[in-house]
Amino acid sequence: MHVLVVVDMQKDFIDGALGTKEAQAIVPRVVEKIENFDGRVIATRDTHGENYLQTAEGKKLPVVHCIQGTDGWQLHPDVAALISRRPIDKPTFGSTELAKLLAKCHSDHTVDSITLVGLCTDICVISNALLLKAFLPEVPIIVDASCCAGVTPESHENALRAMEMCQIAVVGR
Repeated sequence: MHVLVVVDMQKDFIDGALGTKEAQAIVPRVVEKIENFDGRVIATRDTHGENYLQTAEGKKLPVVHCIQGTDGWQLHPDVAALISRRPIDKPTFGSTELAKLLAKCHSDHTVDSITLVGLCTDICVISNALLLKAFLPEVPIIVDASCCAGVTPESHENALRAMEMCQIAVVGR
């Protein structure tokens, strides 16, 4: 079984509070990747509460975003239309729930590969890729760079290089 993890393709990261032109540019490629993917697709959602600014993350990144139930928290409509299962809501950069779910899947049925796409390359994509590598060290972890965007183009490239150093395959450059 092949798995595609669609990381945080939410309105606030695309054209909302933390949106960028690079994030907007990858939406059609992510949609195409999901449409053509032969395997299981799992989406994640960055999820915060009203107390976001009082959290450790909020103190370091004081931009209110992805507050549960708001428009900005929702997956981009073109992506949401293709996701059949409820997204995994994650209050932190990396999702231990995702890693545990995929570890269980691997024990039940062999997971042949896990591909990650989404936002932001340099925060949540790299966090989840490394977490999955730690939970499933023998499963190939792949990041499609053409379907990812970082906070800046420079930090996107830095994250891709860091993942390669950790034996995560980076494709789509």
